[in-house]
Amino acid sequence: MRDVIVVGGGPVGILLACLLAERGVDVEVLERRTEPSMLARAIGIHPPSMKVLRQAGVAEEVLARAVRIETGSVQSGGRTLGRLSFAQMAGRFPFVVALPQHETEAVLRARFEKLRPDGLRSGVGVGMLHDRGHHVDVIAEASPEAIRDAAAEGADDNGLEIVGSARYVVVADGARGQLRDAVGIASRPLGGGDTYLMADYPDTGEHGTEAVLFFEKGGVVESFPLPNGRRRWVALTPALMPEASLADLTALVLSRTGVLLPTSDAVPSSFSVRQRLAATMVQGRVLLAGDAAHEISPIGGQGMNLGWLDVVALAPALTHALAQPIEARVTLAGYDRRRRRSARMAARQAGFNMAMGRPARGLRLRLRNGIVQVLATPPLNSLLTRAFTMRWL
Repeated sequence: MRDVIVVGGGPVGILLACLLAERGVDVEVLERRTEPSMLARAIGIHPPSMKVLRQAGVAEEVLARAVRIETGSVQSGGRTLGRLSFAQMAGRFPFVVALPQHETEAVLRARFEKLRPDGLRSGVGVGMLHDRGHHVDVIAEASPEAIRDAAAEGADDNGLEIVGSARYVVVADGARGQLRDAVGIASRPLGGGDTYLMADYPDTGEHGTEAVLFFEKGGVVESFPLPNGRRRWVALTPALMPEASLADLTALVLSRTGVLLPTSDAVPSSFSVRQRLAATMVQGRVLLAGDAAHEISPIGGQGMNLGWLDVVALAPALTHALAQPIEARVTLAGYDRRRRRSARMAARQAGFNMAMGRPARGLRLRLRNGIVQVLATPPLNSLLTRAFTMRWL
């Protein structure tokens, strides 16, 4: 019987496990994958998240591997509409950190291995959770035939494999995980629907370590520096393009921005934005964190960071709930209330980000560019910088 089992060994689940282990909590992580995903995924780590990583003892390692983004600019039609400087922000981390997600995961996993050797079990798929009132049984994935046979015996888990039991289980299996729905937690849409194509290219050095947003007539193109001489390029597409080639993305960027990207060996990744929010992040002894609780547009780099801010609230709440069972319900209800409120704020900001990046012509284009110029000048630029670095969440 563990104190806590975390289902999902991505960056949110592993960071939570690190923070709990440092507090003396007996925690185990169950992860379906046996190898980390190397696909182009989250790269931006905002200042509040760096503070959390410092708590976990990995901030210096992350910084040693990453690129620090201290400025960002918005361009349109070959001219600069505005520029933001993160270097003027107060605090220990006046910049945005860029590091591919698989590297961030590697750093966190190494830290968790030191804190809790053999605390991560890979290759374990979870199909169901059964809250028994005093603990939760974690049931392995099973074939439809096995589930049907178990149901015929009169008990959902009769004959199915229990892979672990804990006083609390945290579901952090991502936006495409099934456990949120399996335990009966509903979710509602918060908008979305835009589609994008992205890939990493060799960095020509033209923009240095600056992040660049191209607000063009045909739609937004975003560009971010990465370690090891790479740069991420993301472009809004008129529809989902799962079969698109790297040449398709290169041509799209060229047609909108006039930038001819160098050849690359990367495989492009297409994605569709879907924003949703769970009706609750706490149901009995089952809790949600990260994308399992709230799917937020990756435009603006909020998704992984929002999950980490869940974690920094959940770790002390769970520790207190374990130590003071009589206060557990109130403590965890506070976590649910605060983090869902932050998710709604992040979704509104993501909606604004996406709307600003959609195709625009004529009067609408001029109006949008005018708004950008106003927002990028004092004193509004300081508020915009605060928003884009998630300091209000």
